[in-house]
Amino acid sequence: MPVNRNALIRYRTIDNCLKNRYKKWTLEDLIEACSDALYEYEGIDKGVSRRTVQADLKMMRSNKLGYEAPIIVMDKKYYTYSDKNYSITNIPLTNQDMQVLTEVADLLKQFKGFNHFSDVNEMVSKIEDKIYVQKTHSPSVIDFEKNDNLKGLEFIEIIRKAIISKTVLCITYQSFKARQASTFCISPYLLKEYRNRWFVLCLSHQKNKPLLTMALDRIVAVEEAAKEHYIENTLVDLSTYYSDVLGVTKSPNQKDCEVVFRVDHENAPYVITKPLHHTQKILSENAEGKIFSIRVIINFELERELLGFGCKLRVLGPRILVKRIRENLKKALECYDLGSGVEKKEYEPESESE
Repeated sequence: MPVNRNALIRYRTIDNCLKNRYKKWTLEDLIEACSDALYEYEGIDKGVSRRTVQADLKMMRSNKLGYEAPIIVMDKKYYTYSDKNYSITNIPLTNQDMQVLTEVADLLKQFKGFNHFSDVNEMVSKIEDKIYVQKTHSPSVIDFEKNDNLKGLEFIEIIRKAIISKTVLCITYQSFKARQASTFCISPYLLKEYRNRWFVLCLSHQKNKPLLTMALDRIVAVEEAAKEHYIENTLVDLSTYYSDVLGVTKSPNQKDCEVVFRVDHENAPYVITKPLHHTQKILSENAEGKIFSIRVIINFELERELLGFGCKLRVLGPRILVKRIRENLKKALECYDLGSGVEKKEYEPESESE
């Protein structure tokens, strides 16, 4: 049964709503969400009718599209999925889906090699690998880096839309250091990915209005705050804000510095072929190894990256970073110090005979 574009947009919108279990969804809420989605994607400003959304819910519950969505009504008012892990995006692809994906892959291939589309190569490879797995029922031949248990991905779309439409969001957030979650409003500016974790650069509407980089996996709930006034970004250049940093931890007033380090000859090729930062340069070479420099802000992610090389890398400057690395290595050594006098067995591995 052919499905038109507007219907697909409504199905995906309803699916996204019902997956968000932090909010109770009435039929009116679903109607409003579908109307907003059609306006955003198709420019249709005519609201979706009650009958249309009811028909969509019936279609999603049925097997006509292969969804068989477990949509239930709570308290005779609120719609949700009985299976919290269900999504229409988890069902197998249909032949029509496969045909569309193949056409998309063929179209994207035409842009390979263009500087403005350097990320297309990986995207095409991912799509073609999914098509291959679906058609042949064979294992994937490309194992892309991923984190299936990563939290917060469900908030990416609502934050992306808020950035585009310049909408204030009300965030319930609990950092790793906080004992309980707090709720406040933000003006979101930029979504940032770092090592499979997602962050949002935003301005808090609290009194001091700090610029924040918030991890999406620490967000508990997100809602639009329609009555709040969106604050335009006048503080930083979003296109270059993270260019002087390894990771995401920084503040607008921090200054970068030249970080110099030596890597032994055995491990230098790994640093050469995969630079720590785009500013990386080789300064010199001696009997002990190659000396590199990068120009970045000193932060937690930088320290963690450098410490990860262990004794294979030595930081030569600046002095404050050398001191921090030395202190961290000293504390790490103390964790394995066998001469402390007091030994506490924290873990006893099972013997092979067991």
